[in-house]
Amino acid sequence: MLYAGLDLSRKRLDFHLLDRDGATVEVGAAPPDADGLLGLTRRLDRHREPIRAAIESMNGARFVHDRLELAGWQVEIADAQKVKGLAPLACKTDRIDAWVLAELTRRDLVPAIWLPDPMVRAERERARWRLHLVRHRSSLKQRVHAVLLTHGKPCPVSDLFGVRGRQLLARLGLPEPWQATIEASMRLIDELEREISDCERELRRLGADHRYVPLLLTVPGIGWVLAYDRGTLGLARSDAPVSAVDPVDDDAAVFVRCLLPREVTGGEWMDLAVGQEFVEVLVVGPRHEVVVASGHDLGRRRDRRQQVAQDRVLFR
Repeated sequence: MLYAGLDLSRKRLDFHLLDRDGATVEVGAAPPDADGLLGLTRRLDRHREPIRAAIESMNGARFVHDRLELAGWQVEIADAQKVKGLAPLACKTDRIDAWVLAELTRRDLVPAIWLPDPMVRAERERARWRLHLVRHRSSLKQRVHAVLLTHGKPCPVSDLFGVRGRQLLARLGLPEPWQATIEASMRLIDELEREISDCERELRRLGADHRYVPLLLTVPGIGWVLAYDRGTLGLARSDAPVSAVDPVDDDAAVFVRCLLPREVTGGEWMDLAVGQEFVEVLVVGPRHEVVVASGHDLGRRRDRRQQVAQDRVLFR
């Protein structure tokens, strides 16, 4: 068995190959495209030994992972922050990073991350693309509101982008370039609306046959778009430890998996999602009913990990 450490950059993939005793077998680099990875695998095949490799998590690492796995390698994607904690170095270069990953692989210390399969990645990409378009649409709407506030124009309608709101915008007569900004923003909003509608029709078509969506729609406050997103994550976490409890039936077990169980406390399932400035806690009771659903703002708190631990104790 040989152990390879891979360090990916924009134009090259540095590798460091070690044997089981830690001696360097080969050091080099290859282009990080399909042809370059194919040439790398053929280049290292001359050693006639199986290869186990590790690469840090970053954009493009999944492509490298998939290509090398198809070539027969065993590839793990390492958590970059945890690798830095395991091997802090004063001198840091691409070749040194590759050697560190190779050594961690040889010692079986790679902090590997979980990697979804291609089907789950496609489902996530559809949901993320819709969210990306929605954020652009919201940004344009906020810009239109900001232009009105700049010129002291009140908004007497509840929906500025409905029929009455559009009539109001058409007869404002603002000076240039602000009037042109509003007109261009409205055109872009209409185009984004069409793209979002197409995305939603695709999600509806795919979600109609999704095994988790009908169950999640039974929860108050969860619509079909959120159900599809959570169902996608639930499918990705289908290997979650549901055996810790005895489910009432298969549907209940599937429902619990959709809620991404992280730990079992007092016979209840807890889902704890930590974001940049918030913590969302979802607790499911023994009868699979939603017991607690809340969020805590962490924007002004210094030690977020300590607060998360306090929240776990609180809901426990």
